[in-house]
This record gives sequence, structure tokens and C-alpha cells, in this order.
Amino acid sequence: RRNFMNVKTMIRGAVSALILACVSTLAMAASDSPVGKWKTIDDKTGQPKGVVEITEANGVLTGKIVGRFPKPGDPANPVCDKCEGAKKGQPIVGLVFLEGLKKAGDEYEGGKILDPETGTVYSSKAKLIDGGKKMEVRGFVGVSLIGRSQTWVREE
Repeated sequence: RRNFMNVKTMIRGAVSALILACVSTLAMAASDSPVGKWKTIDDKTGQPKGVVEITEANGVLTGKIVGRFPKPGDPANPVCDKCEGAKKGQPIVGLVFLEGLKKAGDEYEGGKILDPETGTVYSSKAKLIDGGKKMEVRGFVGVSLIGRSQTWVREE
């Protein structure tokens, strides 16, 4: 009877360890990917600007604005007045503003990012930092040295 209790205790311990390992693996996998929701932080003011959702299809990342943090006096439902083409006049919330990023080593490169305030489209790249809790996103013209970076914070 005593041996049976020891075996039962060992099995419970093994099952608990296995569950913990699975949960840890899932958490690490989530932090290894930029897929999910991110709070954007204005690189000039340090204040939260909006919430974006990054999705992946066939190894290519796309980002859509899903929320914003309006300042007093901002319009309730702003549109992209300065955008060109199909994005002109589209609501900011729901706007796909980041397209074409592909994994290259520990970064994502080759994308385009739209600044809805100016309508300007920049080349872009991104890199997960701080164990996947943050992402550095860079928009640039020509070479990466000429541009701006923002640090986005993963929404929990």
C-alpha cells in the first residue's frame, strides 16, 4: 500500500511538471513572435498613442490600428486625410498601416509603415526586445540610419 502511494505521488509530480513545461513553452512561443496587440508609444512625447494588432500570414506581418488614446480636442473618429490612394479618407481605427515585414534572423525587415498623421509611407523594420515584452519599430527613408524608432509595449 505504501509503494502504491509513492507511485501515485510520483505520477502527480510528473504530470504537474509536464503541465508547467507546456505552459512555459506556450508563453515563450508567444513572446518569440510579434503577433498580438501592442501599445504604441510616441517617440517624441513618450505618451501612449494607440493600440495596434499584428497578424501573420504566410510569414508576412501586417499591422492594423485597433484603438487610440485621443488627446483633448481630437476628433472622435479621425480619418487619414493625408493618406494617398485607397487609404485616403479611411478611418484611422481599422487602418492597416504596417505591411510586408518578414523575419530575417532576429529582426523583421522589408516592410512599409504609414504615418497616418502625415500620410507618409516609410520603409520599416522591427525587432523584439526585453524578452518579447517590447518591440522596437523603425521607419526610415532609404537607409535605416535616416529615420525614427518607436518602442511598442505588448498588451497583456
